[in-house]
Amino acid sequence: MPGERLPLGFVFRSRAKEEKAPVADKAPADSKQTRDPQAPKGRPTPKRSEAQSQRRSVANTSLSRKDAAKRQREERRAQLERQRQALAGGDERFLPARDKGPVRKFARDTIDSRFNVAEFFLPMAVVILVLSMVRVGSLQTTALLLWLVVIVLIVLDSLVTGFRLKKRLAERFPDQNRRGAVAYALMRSLQMRRLRLPKPQVKRGERP
Repeated sequence: MPGERLPLGFVFRSRAKEEKAPVADKAPADSKQTRDPQAPKGRPTPKRSEAQSQRRSVANTSLSRKDAAKRQREERRAQLERQRQALAGGDERFLPARDKGPVRKFARDTIDSRFNVAEFFLPMAVVILVLSMVRVGSLQTTALLLWLVVIVLIVLDSLVTGFRLKKRLAERFPDQNRRGAVAYALMRSLQMRRLRLPKPQVKRGERP
């Protein structure tokens, strides 16, 4: 009715409710955006399906690592088998790094093409050892002399072989790395021919 006066409590209470209503409406929306304590700032908490998919991806990654390790072992085994066949057949493609290259091949062929005193060291050592074990003074003296003769012959033969090989390598491969080739050849000369690896590819007396 015009002219009627409204109570003051009604006016102030209605305005307070109208002002607080938008705030109350925003509260549920804000509660839905509650951030996970472990989630990065500005990102909502991942859903359960997303978390499960992430765990599956981690599990697949661990399986793929196992498969990769297994594949590496198989490749390593195949590589060793190729090297073994190369050492037996002389295939340069799969030889170890120590035996690769034309310089090392020439050094091997030089040793394999001739008789070396050092390659007979093991059988002579067995003979000398047997003689030294016999309780006869003359045989023990002979064994000692044989030891000295064998050592001197091996040293002289190795010096001559190393000097000649070094000269031939310098003539044949002047621009290539020849470091360690002479020592590599002399170590090969200490082995019996049938036990050498890679297997000899030239016959005795055949010039490499």
